[in-house]
Amino acid sequence: MNMRKIRVGITGYGTIGRRVADAVARQPDMELVGIAKVRPDYKARLIAERGYPLYGADEESLAALRAAGLPARGVVADLVAGCDVVVDTLPPKQASRLLPIYQASEARVIFQGGEPAGIAEVSFNAQSNYEAAVGRRTVRVVSCNTTGLCRALGTIDRAFGVEKARVVLARKATDPDDPDTGPVDAVVLDPAPAQLPSHHGRSVATVLPHLKVISMAAKVPTTHAHFHSLLITVKDRNVTAGAVVRAFEEATRVVLLDSREGFRSTAQVFDYARELGRSRSDLYELAVWRDSVTVVDDEVYFFMAVHQEAIVIPENVDAIRAVTGTMDRDESIRLTNRTLGILK
Repeated sequence: MNMRKIRVGITGYGTIGRRVADAVARQPDMELVGIAKVRPDYKARLIAERGYPLYGADEESLAALRAAGLPARGVVADLVAGCDVVVDTLPPKQASRLLPIYQASEARVIFQGGEPAGIAEVSFNAQSNYEAAVGRRTVRVVSCNTTGLCRALGTIDRAFGVEKARVVLARKATDPDDPDTGPVDAVVLDPAPAQLPSHHGRSVATVLPHLKVISMAAKVPTTHAHFHSLLITVKDRNVTAGAVVRAFEEATRVVLLDSREGFRSTAQVFDYARELGRSRSDLYELAVWRDSVTVVDDEVYFFMAVHQEAIVIPENVDAIRAVTGTMDRDESIRLTNRTLGILK
């Protein structure tokens, strides 16, 4: 581990930004330099109350923050200039607004899965392609659904070889703090008009290009998790359900749950994370239903849940270490898991 801590800045303080900030603050090898915010709302006040340095998005934002009595130190360019790594957590497709500032600096930049893959040199999942991100200037941590699929499909592929995977996603309608997005009482094609296969399989290919993944999706009126149904044709014709379960038991950042123990829905999955005492009831792990794992001939079937607010947080922490080259994959994953209380 380097003696000097990695200096990290964050732009944005929404669903992902606030979680990345807390995760970075818990890393013994990182220093949270500051967070850039546009408006002087309650989230900006929370930044100050938590003792995190606050920056404005621009001069206008800086003036507004200071007028609201918030101790803003400067603007985004000032923040970026003092960082080794910047984690961009702006709303999807908004990062391009700050690209000139990022490009004019020496900081390495980590983008989120809501941005197009072309914005970065590498799309990233810690278990799948950590090494590809080592030393890179720009990395994109893939979306929550893609992260979950990479963990699941990567595990199956390493153990049994994936010939083809078919995925049906029931996607959450919105995040818990967003009252303006629906649906409220409907199941909605995603996307609409219908475009099949959906983009999720192509997203997996940005990390695991050798896998053939066919996907389709719909939005459902829930806020706490996505729900995936997977049907995977494997190359190992001797695969058994027990062997699949053991592969998941050995995989990091995967937790096996059982409907016979009361995990009958994503509501119980969320309640489980809450009872673990996690901040914000976050479940960083991919949740796979153990009793759903079924094998028929060379086909593997199972259900899984993805907590969309939390699953990419450990990936962002690992990406910071990858781009700075301070740790190898296994060392970084172990440290991130320990500091975030991840089960295994």
